[in-house]
Amino acid sequence: ADVMRQMPAVAASSNGGLGNATTLRIRGEEGFRTLTYLDGMRLQDPSAPQIATDFSNLLSSGIGRVEILRGPQGLAYGADAGGVINMTSRSASEPFEVNLETQGGAFGTRQMSGNLSGQSESLDYFLSVADFDTDGFNNRVSDVSADEDGYENHTFHGRFGYVLSEAWRFDLVHREVDGSNDYDGCFGPSGPSGDCRSDYDMQASRLGLQFHGEGFSHQLSYMRSSTDRQDFTASAPTFGSQGEQTRGEYIGSLTALEGVDLIWGLDYQEDVANGVGRDNQGAFVELLSDFSQAYFFTAGLRYDDNEDFGTNTSFRLSTAYLVETKAGTLKFKAALGSGFRAPSPFEIQYNGGPYAFPPATKSPLAQEESRGWEVGAQLVAEKYHLEAIIFDQSVSNAIVFDLIGYSGYIQDIGRGASSGIELIADYRITQALSASANYTFNEADRPDGSQRFRRPNHLFNFGLRFAGFNNRMVINAFYRSQAEAIDVGQIALEDFGVLDLTASFQMTEMLRVYGRIENLLDEEYREILDYNTAGLAAYLGIKLKFVAI
Repeated sequence: ADVMRQMPAVAASSNGGLGNATTLRIRGEEGFRTLTYLDGMRLQDPSAPQIATDFSNLLSSGIGRVEILRGPQGLAYGADAGGVINMTSRSASEPFEVNLETQGGAFGTRQMSGNLSGQSESLDYFLSVADFDTDGFNNRVSDVSADEDGYENHTFHGRFGYVLSEAWRFDLVHREVDGSNDYDGCFGPSGPSGDCRSDYDMQASRLGLQFHGEGFSHQLSYMRSSTDRQDFTASAPTFGSQGEQTRGEYIGSLTALEGVDLIWGLDYQEDVANGVGRDNQGAFVELLSDFSQAYFFTAGLRYDDNEDFGTNTSFRLSTAYLVETKAGTLKFKAALGSGFRAPSPFEIQYNGGPYAFPPATKSPLAQEESRGWEVGAQLVAEKYHLEAIIFDQSVSNAIVFDLIGYSGYIQDIGRGASSGIELIADYRITQALSASANYTFNEADRPDGSQRFRRPNHLFNFGLRFAGFNNRMVINAFYRSQAEAIDVGQIALEDFGVLDLTASFQMTEMLRVYGRIENLLDEEYREILDYNTAGLAAYLGIKLKFVAI
């Protein structure tokens, strides 16, 4: 989540330290409307209230690249994809490579990790293990015991790919996560308690088969994941949830047509929460222009048949026009899309359970409907990149948890809007020094016109990167800030800015030493009322790389 905080229009909030609930909001929308992939596998948690990605148990170890698609995506991603985070594990640069890493630092933090990777003409693979442990810090201001809230995480991730022939390829991805975190503010038989723990277990696998012919291709995939959560108060089990997700996909493409390319697909998904499940069947088709090197146009439709909420049709249109100038390539672009989200099995189940009461139980939940558009311009030159985007998106009848009365999940009747502007700039000052910056102005309002909780109106990020001595020394400075955010009760959150530094040095071909300082200025701030954040913290680590000769 820390890496993604640096991206344009991405705001994050955490319920305390590592391992606690973390939400990423793209362009002011709820975090669960963002779909997350790792090596083509969906990282969705069907045991969570809105089948959201659990970023609190996602370690960065082994991840090589992160790409974020902002705004409604739909089509192949599903009608409820209001944004996409696409991550890939590290690619092998050698036929056989072993990387070992250890780090430690503030709050009693310790991490050991290792990965094995390799590639040949027909085979590529990546295996990664990570063991993380921290004593943490006190999560809540209101916790009078002021005890440390620690976190443990054990993660395994594997990717295997094999080229069966010139046309056929097989892929297998498997991931296991075992996490446990301490937190404050739970409830037991004797009332509120600061002795709280949450255990998390996840297993997920994906099988993929691809065929690439001359002018056409076919992709088949099958994915299955299971998650198990259990909370404890004073070591006694309290609330628990289990979830399973099964998904099958087929995507075909045809590129031999005159002037256009065609993509189509079918998918089936079943989500189960605590034994109660529901399936959704979808189909989509998309037309992509291929008649010009300067003008591009796409148009797509998606049809969904939800077991409980019937049929829905959504769409996405996009266009781009490229102009070559003396400064560089100038690109004008625009997109328009729609979507929908049915209430999750967890939301429906919760409102029908013993913990819900009016107003949440007054009427059944209905599906959400969304629409969004963006227009922008981008200039790519030899030394710099500039981009400006205006966006507007809305969700009708959004489903939210009642944070005032805690009655359950309620419908925010009407149209909630989130609109704003993104400004992005990257500049290579010298061969060794580069700078990047992005600013987002975002107004996210509820149907009644009031500001939505934890959505800052202003986000600003600035980074400097120095790579010298033939890239043996790399230094990064990153500053992030937010302003004009509120929380429950219309209470204003204080504006803040945080500065982080990282540095690494390649001692030998095998050994790299690195360090980082987080919150260098020791800024005291809150992303959520009553939840602490980390102060000044320093960490040191080493990386060892072994390559077959």
